[in-house]
Amino acid sequence: MTVVIDSQMPFIVEAVRSEGPNVEICPMESEEIDVSAVRNADVLIVRTRTRVDESLLAGSRVRLVCTATIGFDHIDTAYCELHGIQWLSCPGCNAQAVCDYIEEALKESASLPIFHSSQSPTIGIVGVGHVGSEVAAMAERNGYEVLLNDPPKNIGVSLDFIAQKCDIITFHVPLDTSTYHLCDAAFLTKCKSDALIINAARGGVVDEKALLAFGHPFILDTWEGEPNIDPQVLDHAFLASMHIAGYSVEGKRNASQTCLDAMAQTFGLSAIDISHYSYQGSTQKNSSERWLATVSSQLKAAPTAFEALRKVYPLREG
Repeated sequence: MTVVIDSQMPFIVEAVRSEGPNVEICPMESEEIDVSAVRNADVLIVRTRTRVDESLLAGSRVRLVCTATIGFDHIDTAYCELHGIQWLSCPGCNAQAVCDYIEEALKESASLPIFHSSQSPTIGIVGVGHVGSEVAAMAERNGYEVLLNDPPKNIGVSLDFIAQKCDIITFHVPLDTSTYHLCDAAFLTKCKSDALIINAARGGVVDEKALLAFGHPFILDTWEGEPNIDPQVLDHAFLASMHIAGYSVEGKRNASQTCLDAMAQTFGLSAIDISHYSYQGSTQKNSSERWLATVSSQLKAAPTAFEALRKVYPLREG
């Protein structure tokens, strides 16, 4: 049995080599995962950078595709299902990490006018799944007025009401045809002129050209066209980061365990528990002073290094 895995995924390679003697595991950089690499693979474990569709899978023997991420818009799920290829994502794996990111973003935004009112700002949370629920609880603990919007779950108020009433609007929805450019010119027209827009979901959820046109302060972790991001959008961002909101040791461990469990179940392998494996890369504490401001400065100084900075970003913990 052969597993091709994105080399940026921790824990799995070490665990399989130690406890999975009948498994050949092949770590690769995301840009190296191509047709020839997966042709003889049984399992493919990827992140957002690898587009998994017919052009990659046709003619291979892949039976299981795992993406170690919450989102799965980079996987052609219809193709997989049509050809009997199991696939899974890791919903909720890094929800706490993204919540920590939003909390830090709010702290760093204290200089904005919305925080200088006598009343607590109202935060609108669009998407109330694993991440949005964590963000809502955090915001309530910190004294924000919280409004929720999630029509598929029949939760909360309308998107128009969010736009009209909220000082801060943060998006936590998957990217699909219903959420593409959910935050667009029509939406921003209804927003308060100084409302803070935050996107730590997927780049296509927010229309970046509309953000520039309307002049709202904004914080972006995910971008349209990443890693080749628009330098003008980057210049105007209040804070910017390179799709690392969910980057924590615990988030990576959760995703890795989910992928290993799927392998064991699909192929009848012995279960592997990675709770005792240590992360071997660099880390930083969630409490590190102004870590998001530091990341933002690094990216703004070197926008073409988006992917390089992402690969060396120290995972957060504690």
